[in-house]
Amino acid sequence: MYITLEADYAVRIVDAIARSSEKMTAKTIANNAGITQRFALRILHKLTRCGILQAYRGVLGGYKIAKPLDELTVYDVLHAIEGPIILNRCLLETTICTRVQDKNCPYHRVFKKLSDLVCKELASISFADVINSSE
Repeated sequence: MYITLEADYAVRIVDAIARSSEKMTAKTIANNAGITQRFALRILHKLTRCGILQAYRGVLGGYKIAKPLDELTVYDVLHAIEGPIILNRCLLETTICTRVQDKNCPYHRVFKKLSDLVCKELASISFADVINSSE
């Protein structure tokens, strides 16, 4: 499994915002996360659209986390950016297995089990857990 640069940056962005009790501007977020403002804005838009962040417009605008940090997980952010987290493309509903047409392939079951374990583990790690463990 490979986490894209965009997903990595999304986790950094959420972490940067989560560590602040105030709204943060896109410029501040980008600087704190170590990414360009243009790329940060693209990710901020996605995270806002899926309800992870709340955006505030205007002179005093910025971004804040939309729900409690103990309810926001690493899985939530990765899924918002990447979509389904899977180990093999055969797990996608739209993909046809090249080995066995009915997805009854033994490797399909193995990859499904591993993907489920990875997702379960990511869903058990909240941003509150990560922030509290690093302080």
